[in-house]
Amino acid sequence: MVLPIVLTWIGRIGIVGRVASEETRDGVALTNLDQPLFDGAGATKRDLVDYLDQVSDRIIPVLRGRALSVLRVRPGQQPFMQKNLPKYAPEWIRSVSLWAEASHRQVTYALCDDRKTLLWFANQRAVEYHPALFAGDHFTHMVLDLDPPDGSEAFSLAVRGAFLVRRALDDAGLAGAVKTSGAKGVHVFVPVVAGIPVEDLAAATRAVAARAERLDPALATTAFIREDRAGKVFLDSTRAGGATVVAAYSPRVRPGAPVSFPVPWDDLDRVAPADFTVHTAAGLLKGADPWAELMPEPQRLPADLVEEGHTIPIARVQAMHEGKRRARARRAE
Repeated sequence: MVLPIVLTWIGRIGIVGRVASEETRDGVALTNLDQPLFDGAGATKRDLVDYLDQVSDRIIPVLRGRALSVLRVRPGQQPFMQKNLPKYAPEWIRSVSLWAEASHRQVTYALCDDRKTLLWFANQRAVEYHPALFAGDHFTHMVLDLDPPDGSEAFSLAVRGAFLVRRALDDAGLAGAVKTSGAKGVHVFVPVVAGIPVEDLAAATRAVAARAERLDPALATTAFIREDRAGKVFLDSTRAGGATVVAAYSPRVRPGAPVSFPVPWDDLDRVAPADFTVHTAAGLLKGADPWAELMPEPQRLPADLVEEGHTIPIARVQAMHEGKRRARARRAE
């Protein structure tokens, strides 16, 4: 009668395993916590849940009141961006319905306003959190996304580009906060006062990028078409309007599960993206909230900056027309 005993023992291990992999926090049932998060993450779903729970009081203020898109990773599937709140979502999750110009449809976005909602998303294997740049009826930040070329020196180049942006902001009488993107780049956020028209905000962003490019054109470029960048750091000024940027403290779907993390300007050239992961980032905070603490007060945009920006073509539109022109030229050849 050895076989029944062995089967009973295996069954008990299975039951214990399931119990150990499931729990409830803040009324949210958490399941399959011991599953790998994604290939190359070096982390489990439990690590994701634990990390987001530990930093919930920092990341929720960044997400609160903003239409939220998330990047989810389900077992055996490619990561996918989820904008519409699923129909099976609990009724207690707040939402907002907005017109999405890119897809020409109405989208019901979630609002991640509390710990319970954050835990629900974590249980849905939402790894990345991309909030809108507006809260309520106004845009809150000017954002520049610094995208370096591939290579072992990518992040250090992005840092050098960020310092150019900082100089351009200083010259304009503005100040911003900086964070790692969680990938190879850097994000610079400049808080602005409420009521600035989005066209003016976008124009000022283009002007800052152009001024930073002029400071060191051998390092930085505003060329939207990748093949025109010639190995330089791309100063992306298109993060305005309906665009999103990954939130401070958000994990990323990258090897090692890094986190987009705030860094003081003086420390930016002394860190690396791999310093901040779902395993390490929460412990580095030591009770602080650097994104809130390092963020300047909202600022008015200088009139000359806005005026200059309105003379600069919108990068995406310019790139679209240039792409069509090049395609016609290739066909003619």
